[in-house]
Amino acid sequence: MNSSITVNYNNKPIYDILIENDYVQLIEELDKLGTENLKLCIVSDTNVSKLYMEELRSLLKEHAKTVETFVFRSGEDSKNLDTVYSLYEHLIRAKFDRKDLLIALGGGVTGDLTGYAAATYLRGIGFIQMPTSLLAMVDSSIGGKTGVDFQSYKNMIGAFHQPESVYINLSTLESLSNRQYYAGLGEIIKHGLIKEPDYFQWLKVHKDEIKSRDIPVMKEMIYRSCLIKREVVEKDPKELGERALLNFGHTIGHAVEKLTNFSLLHGECVAVGMTASCYISYKRGYLLKEELDDIIGFISSFDLPVKVSGIDPEEIFQATAHDKKMEFGKLKFILLSEIGQAFMDTSVTQEELMDGIRFILK
Repeated sequence: MNSSITVNYNNKPIYDILIENDYVQLIEELDKLGTENLKLCIVSDTNVSKLYMEELRSLLKEHAKTVETFVFRSGEDSKNLDTVYSLYEHLIRAKFDRKDLLIALGGGVTGDLTGYAAATYLRGIGFIQMPTSLLAMVDSSIGGKTGVDFQSYKNMIGAFHQPESVYINLSTLESLSNRQYYAGLGEIIKHGLIKEPDYFQWLKVHKDEIKSRDIPVMKEMIYRSCLIKREVVEKDPKELGERALLNFGHTIGHAVEKLTNFSLLHGECVAVGMTASCYISYKRGYLLKEELDDIIGFISSFDLPVKVSGIDPEEIFQATAHDKKMEFGKLKFILLSEIGQAFMDTSVTQEELMDGIRFILK
């Protein structure tokens, strides 16, 4: 099957998503970008750097003027301006200029943080996304959203900055724990629910192969999810309309993420948030009870949580008021009119929201 997807911006191709089994094709991609006379800086966290940094650095040093590395402590709590500040210092000391490139090697935290640094250093330099988590491969590495957290408010500071390339090496998925791998399924299931019912059915049919990390099935799954993400971000690159559909499950999900002090993974919180959104959709009469049960059962089959405990429902509700998706004091909430058809609604009442929140509390 095809392993390359071109992403357009204002009807012009701006970068490719390459889905490969190794790093072999990376050299050709670097040659296209003309990196032989550039400085590169690989940005990674303490976990991922142990696995892939040396292999990648050895590969890149033959195709670049200089290869620098910057490693930060792994975890969501490093996704802040302090880490970006340290990265700025490193780039300034290494005399990086506007033509040089950053390489984000890791999951969503690394990609978002590196992208934001690239967007703001010298008013913008290029960067390459090299996601190593399933969630980053199908979601955060595509579309140019970058950012960091601020005082526990997720992605509160950020910029739109498109990458030069997205290079997905499927073999990096082998190093993920089951929990990390399944967390990526939260965003993948979301793609089927909001845009493509046939894809949702395909995921159900191939559940066992997905769980066993069958390479051809994973490749098709990632390819199809990337196609859906591309379609949405091409139509709405700066989230002025349709791109908001990608926030399905995120409003309550982000609140849960914050209130559990990031002890749950992002994809796990999205799973909880999707459950609440599907319940509100069911209560409005958009989904049948059997469809609601089917969705919740499928989410649960990947050991993803659909309920949480130890949080006050009022606290979740208050946390949604700080969501970035607020507009003119109204919350832009994403619901399903049917499986595969999402829409944005600003009329979700406090009572409906509290119903959804109570549904996901044990």
